[in-house]
Amino acid sequence: MKAVAFIAALVVALAPAGATIAQSAEPARLAEAVASLPRASAIYVAGRGTAEPWGAAAGIAFPETGAPMTIDTPVRIASNAKTFTAATVLRLWETGRIDLDAPIGPLLSPELDALLVADGYDTAAITVRHLLTHSAGLYDHGGDRRFVEAIRADPSHVWTRAELVGLTTAWADPQLPGVAFRYSDTGYVLLGDIIERITGKPLGVAVRDELRLDRLGLTASWWEIMEPAPPGAVRAPQALGDIDARDWHASMDLYGGGGLVMSARDLATFFAALFEGRVFDRPETLAEMLRPGDHEGGDHYRLGVFVSERDGRTFYWHSGFWGTVALYAPDAGVAVAGVTTNQDGFVALRTLAESVVGAPPSRP
Repeated sequence: MKAVAFIAALVVALAPAGATIAQSAEPARLAEAVASLPRASAIYVAGRGTAEPWGAAAGIAFPETGAPMTIDTPVRIASNAKTFTAATVLRLWETGRIDLDAPIGPLLSPELDALLVADGYDTAAITVRHLLTHSAGLYDHGGDRRFVEAIRADPSHVWTRAELVGLTTAWADPQLPGVAFRYSDTGYVLLGDIIERITGKPLGVAVRDELRLDRLGLTASWWEIMEPAPPGAVRAPQALGDIDARDWHASMDLYGGGGLVMSARDLATFFAALFEGRVFDRPETLAEMLRPGDHEGGDHYRLGVFVSERDGRTFYWHSGFWGTVALYAPDAGVAVAGVTTNQDGFVALRTLAESVVGAPPSRP
């Protein structure tokens, strides 16, 4: 908490009254703030509201070699990938290949559908939109402590989609769909399966093709295992406090709820492109992505993105398990992404990232 308070005080001291860092500060000021973060971290700022994109990084990203953290150092972004998965589904909707309100049963692979039905889930009542908004009534296998314990017991285990969905059916009973927001990695595993079945491509390739990521100049981004790393890109090791998790097999978080490896620069670049009309063909598609649901909590999480409002300013955002965050403030035209090499540095990182666009801290 001392680190968070210090960062917040530093941001206030650095930014002129009535302005945000993104609007008025020199890159050196952000660099000073990033250098004060408790773990190796990087923050990047992009968007139409900035004169030009810029960022800062500090700390050692690769302890064995002493290589520093940079704005282009790739890390696992975990649940930040959900925004990409959702945007891919929206592209399929935009091009007439999926109905967001269609039941998921016929869209899923028979194995996954059978697992859900056997546990009492009504896949004729659960829709694609329910999965996108976390209102399908699915338990969150990724948020269960037993999942982390299983990974730590066998870090090299290669998880399949069916195994991950099987954890959900084994650990909890289904809830009614369309009633309330209940965050669930499992739902995005199902969306990843649906994307593959519709496109006929591995998820990573489908996301890249449908979102036309190569047009955005992302040089340190790939879907782990499913795509080769870009030339020269090496994923930095990440940790959970004292737990070194660099060797946890990517399949533990690969199939749509996570799976992407990205740098701070690439993540901010994508968020700016998404909200500024460079990903979808029509503005109506982004409007659909951001339309609130009528279920409990439907205003808090839209289709693959959280939304917060403080003092009349709206921010769209997502964060990730390892300590990553991306935000976009439409009225400021500013996208900010932050990454860190250790989960215990996340709160201070998020505080700084939100301060860059003038946002008060949001709940994770």
